[in-house]
Amino acid sequence: MGTAAPPDNDSSPNSSTALVEPGAEDGVAVDAGAHSELTPIQRKRLEEREKLRTSPFDAVTSFFMAVILFLGVFVFMLFVIWLTMRMPERVKPIEPIIENAAGRADNAEGFERDFEPPGAEEVEELMEPTLQDTIEAVTEAVSSVAASLDTMNTNATASTSGTGKGDSRPPGPEGEGEDIVPRFERWQLNFTSKGLKPYAQQLDFYKIELGSLGGGVQGVDYATNLATRPKSRHNNDSKGEKRLYFMWATASPLKQFDIQLLTQAGINTGGRQILKFIPKDLENRLARTELDYAISKGHKSVTEIAKTVFMSKPAGSGYAFEVTEQRYRKGK
Repeated sequence: MGTAAPPDNDSSPNSSTALVEPGAEDGVAVDAGAHSELTPIQRKRLEEREKLRTSPFDAVTSFFMAVILFLGVFVFMLFVIWLTMRMPERVKPIEPIIENAAGRADNAEGFERDFEPPGAEEVEELMEPTLQDTIEAVTEAVSSVAASLDTMNTNATASTSGTGKGDSRPPGPEGEGEDIVPRFERWQLNFTSKGLKPYAQQLDFYKIELGSLGGGVQGVDYATNLATRPKSRHNNDSKGEKRLYFMWATASPLKQFDIQLLTQAGINTGGRQILKFIPKDLENRLARTELDYAISKGHKSVTEIAKTVFMSKPAGSGYAFEVTEQRYRKGK
């Protein structure tokens, strides 16, 4: 009589074992029998698929790379904004205010104006008289003791010497125009600075050139690029200079700065006039600023202005002239 032995699990045809594929985090069970029936190609693909699964290390690395990329783009945008804010603003061109001021040029100050050239019908009266006419005229002049002096409504001093009555126009380039105080007489430019370099930076910002004239030297010497390395140039034709310029009317510490800057440019200033040459664009801005200020005070024309004082002050990333004082003509 035999004893029945327990069935061997390894040899039982009805028994099966479920195997879990290594690295299968999704918990998918793979039957061992089915796994043993995979072809080598299928088994290789399964191994490659397991290698492509995202690991915790890859997830953390991707997160930090995304943060770094975001911060980089954000910092770049901040840099672009900072750079555009520092760029100089494009100033629209200002329509120039043209002033046609009357001036007598080299003519002597006086009461009236030069006569117009004689017409054809007046030439005969201006012809040289004959000897007989001359003798008669001298006789009449000697026998006459009466004299008269015309009285003119003017501040000029009258004189009995000579027959000319001078030119009643104000000082300035010769021309016919409005009764107006020229810009070079009514404008005053003031600067404030704590040192040589800040003062030179203001002149460079306005594109003002320093100049030296006279002292036995022919022409004008100019100095530019004052804040960094002053450069000089010479112009023999001083009459060709048409820009508005200013010179020191009173003693000022800033005048010594001008002398230092001209000396750094290699320009001799001994016994010479120190000038500031104003570019046309700056002259137009000053004229517009002056007129706007006058209008705000109830004066609609520059013919009413006797004096305008400008002060250079910091504005944004540069400087700007402001009107600090303005005086007006009596009866204008």
